[in-house]
Amino acid sequence: MIISELPLSIFAIVAAAVLSAGMTWAIRPLLLQHTLAKPNARSSHRIPTPQGAGIAVIGATLAIAGIIAATANTVNIPAAVFAAVLFIAGVGFADDVKSIPILPRLLLQAVAVSAILYASRDLRILPACPFWIERSLLLLAGLWFVNLVNFMDGLDWMTVAEVVPITGAMVVLGSLGELSASATIVAAALFGAMVGFAPFNRPVAKIFLGDVGSLPIGLLLGWCLLQLAYYQQLTAVLLLPLYYLSDATMTLMRRLARRETFWAAHRSHYYQRATDNGFTVIRVVSEVFALNIGLAALAIASTKTQSPATNVVLLIIGSAGVALSMYRFSSRRPS
Repeated sequence: MIISELPLSIFAIVAAAVLSAGMTWAIRPLLLQHTLAKPNARSSHRIPTPQGAGIAVIGATLAIAGIIAATANTVNIPAAVFAAVLFIAGVGFADDVKSIPILPRLLLQAVAVSAILYASRDLRILPACPFWIERSLLLLAGLWFVNLVNFMDGLDWMTVAEVVPITGAMVVLGSLGELSASATIVAAALFGAMVGFAPFNRPVAKIFLGDVGSLPIGLLLGWCLLQLAYYQQLTAVLLLPLYYLSDATMTLMRRLARRETFWAAHRSHYYQRATDNGFTVIRVVSEVFALNIGLAALAIASTKTQSPATNVVLLIIGSAGVALSMYRFSSRRPS
């Protein structure tokens, strides 16, 4: 994508925001009747709240991206991407209505991730690495990314605070020619859809994304990051989702070390511990949003340097910021 195509991204953002907001408002009464998330000891909400707004967010994202792909010669989004996102959204909706056991859930997710990888079968990140090893590692990474977005969607506005900076940075990178037009348009549409959803998820949330939203959002973000990796912008690929990756991975390792049932619901993520330690929800998501803006700026900067040493410094700065936030969240706030 080049700067002259930026109007397409702006259109995608505005159109997806309007469509997402309208759809969320329209389906909320129906979701109130069928998909209420009831609070429990591990929940962050206190009253039954409908979930399933992901239907609107993903519907708006795919609709607007699809319209642009059908009318703009420079945008070629593989049909497999649309099919995989719709498939995993269906899996998520089924899980929202009636929980799916862990093994079938992972297998179904693997089908969706495999479809995404198949759509990019001719592209390589590390040509020196055997193809089957690279694809196996990408499959595992894709599965983890899909699930970590789901794991981290446990606080009002948390997913908004993550997705908006990441997709916003991708739109900027696309305008600078560092990302394909297809991935840039998908990122712009997802950016707009999340903005349209945000007023309904503002603390205290009137509606949640649900698995029908968090799983396909993870898949779409994963595909966009994969396209960025094919452009050899590996530092940016690590920096953009660094907080989510760090919080979710550290929490998983800690739970495995304690021999806990790691796939069961819990309140041990750093952002969840922050609310238990005296941080307000608004304070937590504001700090995460600010951190992600900083990571996005570092990621954009990394694409404009040819120095590996500079990229290492940028990664160290980003990692230090994430570590500081996680330390703060895990420490009790003074009264």
